Amino acid sequence: MPLTIWTNVQFPDDCLDRLTKGVVPHRIVKSAAASANNLAAGSVDPLLEEADIAFGQPDPDQITAQPRLRWVQLTTAGYTRYDTPAFRAAVNKSGTAICNASSVYADPCAQHLLAMMLAFSRRLPQSLDNQRGPRKWPYLPLRAESTLLNGQTVLLVGYGSIARRLAELLQPFNMQIIGFRRSANGDENGVHVLPTAQLDQWLPKADHVVNMLPASRETDEFFDADRFPRIKRGAFYYNIGRGTTNDELALQVELQTGRLAGAYVDAFCEEPLAPHHALWTTPHCFITPHTAGGHANEFDRHVELFLKNL
Repeated sequence: MPLTIWTNVQFPDDCLDRLTKGVVPHRIVKSAAASANNLAAGSVDPLLEEADIAFGQPDPDQITAQPRLRWVQLTTAGYTRYDTPAFRAAVNKSGTAICNASSVYADPCAQHLLAMMLAFSRRLPQSLDNQRGPRKWPYLPLRAESTLLNGQTVLLVGYGSIARRLAELLQPFNMQIIGFRRSANGDENGVHVLPTAQLDQWLPKADHVVNMLPASRETDEFFDADRFPRIKRGAFYYNIGRGTTNDELALQVELQTGRLAGAYVDAFCEEPLAPHHALWTTPHCFITPHTAGGHANEFDRHVELFLKNL
């Protein structure tokens, strides 16, 4: 029997055409409130009530009130607004399958992080600042300050699909890679994975601390004024998790005092980040506007994942 597939994703025309043809004999119904921003929370939509499958960012309460839904394919790696006891209980009772899109974002996020780690090590931001500013020739200091990733220690906090892919990309540098997750399974493909409870004893040994934590009550301001000072002086900090997982004021203090050599931040507590926010001008703080997961064929890959799962 043909199924009805609801979506609130504003796909480019070619992707929508591929999706529509790819689901035949099933049919697509598109929300009038479709959005190209997959971080935007979907609103209640009457069209969802006739659907068997949802693709995008449906309203969580509407899902729980609609037990006929067989499957929900999210367009994000994170699923914070769906991760509640009431939602879990409802979909467990109805048998609705919930899938995230972590495989779509593992490569772009991992490559984004690798790019910044290499940029920090090779002092590329400093060279760019010089090119756009005084245009001097700091040959000796930049050569002396440049480092190699080889042999350094990196902590991957939140060891999910993005961290696993980053670990693969870092293997050629012969770094000491330690993963941390709530429930550790020991060694995973050559990476030693420990319980998050053991993180603090490793922070003084780390050259790079990579925050990939999801948003939850347990991770709110996980990196705070107590935990940041535990990180080794001169280390680098990265956040492509959720903005709520680090205390932005505490991070600012660590950078202003020079304890951290640098920070790269892609996610913030409130987005867009206000133009007057202090982190824009904090020394050695480098910002990208939540673009770590972005890539030119992002929508194509969502369609590919959906059709494969379908």
